[in-house]
Amino acid sequence: MKKLALVLAGLLALTGLAAGCGSSTDSKSSGGDKKVVLKVGASPVPHAEILNQIKPLLAKEGVDLQVVEFTDYVKPNLSLSDKEIDANFFQHKPYLDKFCKDRNLSLVSMGAVHIEPMGVYSKKIKDLKELKDGAKVAIPNDPTNGGRALAILEKAGLIKLKEGVGVLATANDIVDNPRNLQITEAEAAMLPRTLDDVDIAVINSNFAMEAKLNPTKDALFIEAKDSPYANIVAVRKGDEQRPEIQKLMKALQSPEVKKFIEDKYKGAIIPAF
Repeated sequence: MKKLALVLAGLLALTGLAAGCGSSTDSKSSGGDKKVVLKVGASPVPHAEILNQIKPLLAKEGVDLQVVEFTDYVKPNLSLSDKEIDANFFQHKPYLDKFCKDRNLSLVSMGAVHIEPMGVYSKKIKDLKELKDGAKVAIPNDPTNGGRALAILEKAGLIKLKEGVGVLATANDIVDNPRNLQITEAEAAMLPRTLDDVDIAVINSNFAMEAKLNPTKDALFIEAKDSPYANIVAVRKGDEQRPEIQKLMKALQSPEVKKFIEDKYKGAIIPAF
């Protein structure tokens, strides 16, 4: 009898354990309505601002959007490659392509959201005609934005570049510099701070706005609205079809976001969809 009781107790224990496992599985399956967390790296302005606008849209789609802010142009891609975030939103495709080539990363574009026209700014002059011989000029130190800045200086009539150098132009590609401009490079995010020390600086709109500069009012010369440097969302190759990333892109390219960009930035930022 004692043995039988022990056997029965063991069977009951096993039954209880099995029931416990079953209830655990059920609770997980019943938690199917939980939101999927999506971490997106972004520059504070305007990228994080735009992302914060779509949080309610994504919440309705079952996605908990978490915005991770970066203040440089290197860490967002490295963090994405290292799976610390799921996507990033801060760069244009020429920069992404060059970065991936240089560092052997497998990141791809999911599509364009907006264009940030790059502009020429100054605290010392109010018109580029006032620029003196030997003036100091600051441009971004990353290859694609540096080349882009030089192209803007060329369009402004200040220098002439070798034909065909494209976005990878450097100061060595200047073939005509009639005002003997002294061109120096600085990290893109630091360019607004150089305005006290240089005559002009070519600054990305996001960093200009962070420094309380209005691209449409304060820029002495601004990039054309048909610029090919649209800001994109980047993801790891292979993640393009993840449902939450598809929902992110749908929200970012929605009529609501287009209206938000047009109303808030008033031409300083332009929708690219």
